[in-house]
Amino acid sequence: MSPVTANPPAALWRAALPVAIGVVLTFCPVPAGLAPHAWRYFAVFAAVMVALVTEPFPAGVIGLVGVTLIAGLGLPFSAAQTIAPTFRLPAESIKWALAGFSNSTVWLIFGAFIFAMGYEKTGLGRRIALMLVRRLGGSTLGLGYAVMLADVVLAPFTPSNSARSGGIVFPVVRAIPPLYGSLPGESAGKVGAYLMWTAFAATCVTSSLFLTALAPNLLALEMVKKATGLEVSWVQWFLGFAPIGLPLLLALPWLVLKIYPPEIRASAEVPPWAAQELAKIGAVTRREWTMAVLVVVALGLWIFGGRWIDATLVALVAISLMVVGRVVTWDEIVAHTTAWNTFAWFATMLTLADGLNKVGFITWFGQRSATLLAGHSPLLVLVALVGFFFVVHYLFASLTAHTTAVLPVVLAAGAAIPGMPVRTLALLLVFSIGIMGVLTPYATGPAPVYYGCGYIGRRDFWRLGFIFGLIFLAALLLIGVPWLGLAA
Repeated sequence: MSPVTANPPAALWRAALPVAIGVVLTFCPVPAGLAPHAWRYFAVFAAVMVALVTEPFPAGVIGLVGVTLIAGLGLPFSAAQTIAPTFRLPAESIKWALAGFSNSTVWLIFGAFIFAMGYEKTGLGRRIALMLVRRLGGSTLGLGYAVMLADVVLAPFTPSNSARSGGIVFPVVRAIPPLYGSLPGESAGKVGAYLMWTAFAATCVTSSLFLTALAPNLLALEMVKKATGLEVSWVQWFLGFAPIGLPLLLALPWLVLKIYPPEIRASAEVPPWAAQELAKIGAVTRREWTMAVLVVVALGLWIFGGRWIDATLVALVAISLMVVGRVVTWDEIVAHTTAWNTFAWFATMLTLADGLNKVGFITWFGQRSATLLAGHSPLLVLVALVGFFFVVHYLFASLTAHTTAVLPVVLAAGAAIPGMPVRTLALLLVFSIGIMGVLTPYATGPAPVYYGCGYIGRRDFWRLGFIFGLIFLAALLLIGVPWLGLAA
């Protein structure tokens, strides 16, 4: 049932708030130094961002309405009316509105969702997770590493951490605690709470470790490219975050064991259970082998083939071969509403963010922010901006909404500071997107799944989110700043 039919008063409030904010901003005095059409554009943009938080409609609908309204008003081209024939404006507006749908990054995001569907439909993802549990499940700490490794193996090809952790890893992990009498409630602390938090925290780190492990990563990188001209390949992303992410992943199960210790430290029953589940699955099927080969080839081309073939083309070729090889069917792709909704959502969000730059709002904001931050060292400003970008996620329930609303303005503020290492700032900002998902029970897609499973109490979830948020942010700054500065 949709929110509109389920709860009309709540739905009305969710829709009224962004509209009210847009109207109020529209009629506020235009700030000095900013063109009137740029301020009206920002008013619509702000209304869209608030709507993404209140969610009166699906995100794709919100983005489409925002792009349509702006294009209909001709806002990105209002300043050109004095120098361009009026009859050209409608054509230019619709061309701008549809630009996001032809963006290669948006298609790469869509392709990665189809990869994730292939993992699920073939059963390859579940098989990999069970194999790791069977091999490493002899102790509770070993189980923690098995859970973490399962996410690492799946992450490069699953841009939805909800699908990866919530849809593949969580069902496997959820079946383990009852073997020890660890159930939601009083017995959760035996082993279940430890495993659930380890799985959740691990997926936040892997979401930052790989460019293709989280859809907002790709969106953020495209926004950085448009704002600064900085281009980052799949390999450059991995090498940039690996000195931060790999130590975090290696230490994570042990850290959780120390900070949130389980009552049971041994788990002799789990490897036999995993072996039984694998026996039920049976031998590796032809579809699984086909999926595995396509995954390995795609990863190899993403890493080594960038000089000869575009990353998006690799994904499209792989999808074509998945259909031809009957790994997935065309009807399954057409029916993948999450992939298509994300496609529309990201295409429109990318267009809206690009419009902020087109009308001059980003440049204006950067100059004003630089004036306020003047007199401080670039390093101090860099740390402050990254810290602000990370902590402000407490206010957001969507990594994509946060990225779209906050990244351009923070990046503009930093870029306007004389002597600022813009590449280092940009990379630290985009690297923080995945790991900030650990902060709250609503910070990222898998968070409600692990919060709602009953193993981690409300107080513990918020406490652990704060502690691990500090650990992740500290690692990002203490390792990332010198590492990325040297790499630059």
